[in-house]
Amino acid sequence: EVLQNHVLEAQVFHTEFGTGVAILTGAFRFSLATNIDDLKLRRLPEVPGLQQPPGCWAVLSQDRVTVVLLAVGPELFLLDNTSCSSVVRECVFLDPLSVPQEKFCEFNSTIRSPPKQMVWCTRPRSRQRAVVVAWERQLMVVGNSSECIRFVLDEDSHLVPELDGVRILSRTSHEFLHEIPEASQEIFRIASMAPGALLLEAQKEYEKESQKADEYLREIREQQLLPEAVGQCIEAAGYEHEPHTQKSLLRAASFGKCFLDKFPPESFVRMCQDLRVLNAIRDYQIGIPLTFTQYKQLTIEVLLDRLVLRRLYPLAIRICEFLRLPEIQGVSRILAHWACSKVQQKDKSDEEVAPGLNQKLGDTPGISYSEIATRAYDCGRAELAIKLLEYEPRSGEQVPLLLKMKRSKLALGKAIESGDTDLGPPRAPQFCRHQERDTLKDLYNQDDNHQELGNFHVHSSYS
Repeated sequence: EVLQNHVLEAQVFHTEFGTGVAILTGAFRFSLATNIDDLKLRRLPEVPGLQQPPGCWAVLSQDRVTVVLLAVGPELFLLDNTSCSSVVRECVFLDPLSVPQEKFCEFNSTIRSPPKQMVWCTRPRSRQRAVVVAWERQLMVVGNSSECIRFVLDEDSHLVPELDGVRILSRTSHEFLHEIPEASQEIFRIASMAPGALLLEAQKEYEKESQKADEYLREIREQQLLPEAVGQCIEAAGYEHEPHTQKSLLRAASFGKCFLDKFPPESFVRMCQDLRVLNAIRDYQIGIPLTFTQYKQLTIEVLLDRLVLRRLYPLAIRICEFLRLPEIQGVSRILAHWACSKVQQKDKSDEEVAPGLNQKLGDTPGISYSEIATRAYDCGRAELAIKLLEYEPRSGEQVPLLLKMKRSKLALGKAIESGDTDLGPPRAPQFCRHQERDTLKDLYNQDDNHQELGNFHVHSSYS
């Protein structure tokens, strides 16, 4: 059906099974797979009377059940594995974390034209739910109240919903709309008396050499809230994008730590490291503006993979060294990726590439020259692959690729050199038997194996 009618629209979604994909075909039928690593496309029931693509649709997943919610004119339908059911007959916003059963909220925008986009804006573990609605030059943030927040846009923009907010992209700007985290609200609210706010003021007054610093500090310590104040400043620093504000909050946390006997330093050190990494990748020359929440969800391993795929090898290696990641997980893996991309560039000769790679990689732990050679061979550079195999210290790793390249004599030599009983003389004939018959004869001669040599000649005569 997909080959005949093509794919009109597709959506990627995430479940406990992994990453899934849902498609709408030209026959206006939905199919989905809950895990792209084990691709089993499941066709959903037909939507009655659907003669054109639905106005909008979304994939919802909860408790191992995945459904498609779609709007057709004024009607809303829910598609599951076995049926298509009508849900409600009025325009409502539906909580994305549950199958729609009751109205979440209703809001009158007073704008007659339909919106260009409507996306959720929320963050993990937050009780707040909001929807961002976009028209040509206007945004509206609607929650579960009768009021809304309006933003006027300078130019046409596109909304991209993310884990903890919404990106607003236009031709000239990139903004991020999100709920202010609680720690930041506590500290920066006007006239706030929260522990973190008082500690920040105390540190600023201390820098001015003002006695007010002692007054603020005494007020926090009398209430025994100094550990909470330090924790609030550390947490809030993570949510800030301006390095100046990050430093101000971390200085306040460091100042407060001096008056605590047993404050564990790990959270402070980890935040400093995380912010160094985030500020590096947010630089406009790199252009990966992750939030702190996204960075933690993504993990450092996946971030390094992204840098490697963009061929930002020097930055990836500096991050590994800064975070002191184990070589096999960090630097070695990145250098291996770099080497594999290098052999695919055909602007340099084999004589230049092979020694250059060896000079850079040396005997770095975790580097497999045979894997790099395999990549070179797959790219049509067989001679380069052979040169790279010379740097592979494990002879046993060289043999399979040499056999694949039909270099049987070379493979046999490496197998015998290895001294590995699985690759050496007892098993060498198995490598040769289906490759070059002359090589097999030479092997029997070399070993004075008259019995097998006789068998070889008899077998050859029958052949």
